[in-house]
Amino acid sequence: MSDDTRPEPLATETFTCDDVEVQECVRKHDGYFKIDRYILKHKKHEGGWTGPLMREIFERGHATAVLLYDPDLERLVFIEQFRPGAYAAFNSPWFDKDRHSPWLLECIAGIIDAGETPEAVARRESVEEANCEISDIEPIAHYLVSPGGTTESVFLFCGRIDASTAGGVYGLQHEGEDIRVLSVPTATALEWLNEGRFTNSMTLIAMQWFHINRDILKQKWGVKSGG
Repeated sequence: MSDDTRPEPLATETFTCDDVEVQECVRKHDGYFKIDRYILKHKKHEGGWTGPLMREIFERGHATAVLLYDPDLERLVFIEQFRPGAYAAFNSPWFDKDRHSPWLLECIAGIIDAGETPEAVARRESVEEANCEISDIEPIAHYLVSPGGTTESVFLFCGRIDASTAGGVYGLQHEGEDIRVLSVPTATALEWLNEGRFTNSMTLIAMQWFHINRDILKQKWGVKSGG
């Protein structure tokens, strides 16, 4: 590639956290969730600095999510649970309430507590929410959920399980969890993906990754391809 066709350096390759100046950070809400108000400025693409910007940031913490897969039975395990954020969103004019339910089809997920690793959370939540133990685990991605307004990131995995007894209702009662476990054939889950039944980012990302990488994953886990 000649120099005149080479793309310009990306901002992600040239700008860092050192190119942001925080003038003030004040915690405005300190309950179950936390909100910080920042006053900051940052360097601009064409040189110089922005003026002071005031932004409120939802300090959500960081989470782990894991797509549970049984490559021997060719089944995926999901959960269904009520999400208040989905309820609020679906009451907006942008969604057809006859087509969308605030009970979402999701991967297993949980917040990373102090001293835990993302993988440990995947294994813990798999037992707590679905009564499934993970044998092998494969990293998928680590991504920002909604960086315009929250710090939350998700470590996403695919975990190998035995789905032969998966099912039932689980969750921690003191946390108000009412979680239904679904074990479905891989083909059915891929149909759901094409039909748009997954409406949350972690499950969409996991399922799109799975659709592309299933055969590679099975080879890595020592399972014959097919199905």
